[in-house]
Amino acid sequence: MSVERVHRMSYVVDAAAPAGALYTLVADVTQWPLFLPDTVHVERLDFDAAGDRYARWADADGELRRSLVRRSLDAGGRRVVFREERPDEPVAASGGSWTVEELAPGWSRLTLEQELVLGGPAAAAERAVASAEEGARAALAGLRGAAERWRRLDELLMSFEESVRIEGPAEPVYEFLYGVESWPGRVAHVLEAEVAEDRPGVQRTRLLNLADDGSVHPTEAVRVCFPAAGRIVFRQTRPHPLLAAHAGEWSVEPDPSGVTVFCRHDVLLDERAAERVLGPGAEPAAARRYVREVLGRESRAALEPATRYAGDPVRALRSV
Repeated sequence: MSVERVHRMSYVVDAAAPAGALYTLVADVTQWPLFLPDTVHVERLDFDAAGDRYARWADADGELRRSLVRRSLDAGGRRVVFREERPDEPVAASGGSWTVEELAPGWSRLTLEQELVLGGPAAAAERAVASAEEGARAALAGLRGAAERWRRLDELLMSFEESVRIEGPAEPVYEFLYGVESWPGRVAHVLEAEVAEDRPGVQRTRLLNLADDGSVHPTEAVRVCFPAAGRIVFRQTRPHPLLAAHAGEWSVEPDPSGVTVFCRHDVLLDERAAERVLGPGAEPAAARRYVREVLGRESRAALEPATRYAGDPVRALRSV
């Protein structure tokens, strides 16, 4: 017989950053995959000035878990109150708050308070508590790290996409993007590819990539696939050596005469790696150009064989 019990936790970190900058990072969940190491993808379902509701895919203990969260946002008080909808067993209920306080000019404090109502066997409840505590500590550390780079975030963050127009059906194009294990020999820079599916639609990939200078580097990613919507979202758990974080999405969008295929990239540059990868004196602007060129070229290299896979010629190829 199981008995429900309540576990409360509270964590605090101080950051060398303005309170407004720290609160903005807490409130904007769409960028969490770049700052929180366990977050693969976040999708806002509803949003207004008073609050939002989002789905979050998080990788914890080697298992990808989807949660639905509803939040109320108080920008003036720098406070966010959240509640998880329909949490997984053994958690019967989960909720809490984020609070940002200004300590002094340029210094702020972030407090996360959370309450879990737990049922089921004691061992399962203990694992759920340990996972929640580990996730909380990692979240605070990730948000603090991002906030303390607030002056440089605009030059460290990049978002861009590549697209290709195909006069052909959507299904074979999506099949090609889904089947990463078939990319060696078809996608120019991919030498090897390993894919494991935790369950249908959840992939863990490892690619061995060939660079222009002849060097090779591995990348690893978690991908969540939505065949009915023609989408594959991803977060690289081992990104390109110049990147601190890399997330994005492949999408196949049909129209009456064919499809347009997009690959979007959201990246956070690793400012410490610029000189190591590009040479002494390399600055973020050079790293931005390099990353844009490399990821753009690699995206196009995957999109081009997708057009052949569909059996129809490319009408137009463009970068945005």
